[in-house]
Amino acid sequence: MNQVKDIMNQLAMLGSEQTLKTFRNHGGKEPMYGVKIGDMKPILKKHRNNHELALELYKTGNSDAMYLAGLMTNPSLLTPDVLDEWVESASWHMISEYTVAWNATESNYGFEMARKWIESDKELIADAGWSTFGCLMALTPDENIDKNEIEQLLERVEKDIHEAPNRVRYVMNGFVIAVGSYYKPLAEKALAIGNRIGKVKVYMGDTSCKVPYAPDYILKVWDIGRLGAKKKEVRC
Repeated sequence: MNQVKDIMNQLAMLGSEQTLKTFRNHGGKEPMYGVKIGDMKPILKKHRNNHELALELYKTGNSDAMYLAGLMTNPSLLTPDVLDEWVESASWHMISEYTVAWNATESNYGFEMARKWIESDKELIADAGWSTFGCLMALTPDENIDKNEIEQLLERVEKDIHEAPNRVRYVMNGFVIAVGSYYKPLAEKALAIGNRIGKVKVYMGDTSCKVPYAPDYILKVWDIGRLGAKKKEVRC
């Protein structure tokens, strides 16, 4: 527990009002200190793969500590129960879309959790589920992906995206991009669906951020010869 207190004190010292304001503009929820991701790296370097410490940091409910925890874990040790606890306590989309989704993807239960979460009525849980599916496209060898399942999910996105909750629209769009970029068997279908979906409207908070237009993004990946180029990890 002393390690947790020590790290929380370090995070408090690293926080800045400007970063805090940026996070708030993006929808960040208190408590948080406003720590830049790069400034967490020295702490991460010292404690990487300290899985138990990561679990304790996540339990603090502090957004900065939760994000750091997600980088510190050993995802192979994560269980479905812990992943469910994490997604239930995610306070905003930075945690649900990135911390939770990344760890679910790199765990042994990625597809299982994604399938479960996308059925949730809670925006941030469904958000985490669709984000996990997108990350799985980037990480999983094509031969280990169920083509029929992904095809059905693409069709579901086409049907539901414009009526889905705000952040779910964003990650559904991201899923189409991920399929079109990383999963060769359905890349052309993803491009076609992206064209039919058109521009996706998402409230991005008090920011100038824009929602990527799926066809443009997919074609850019194809143009540079990166179609199907998988990642070794998704956490960053």
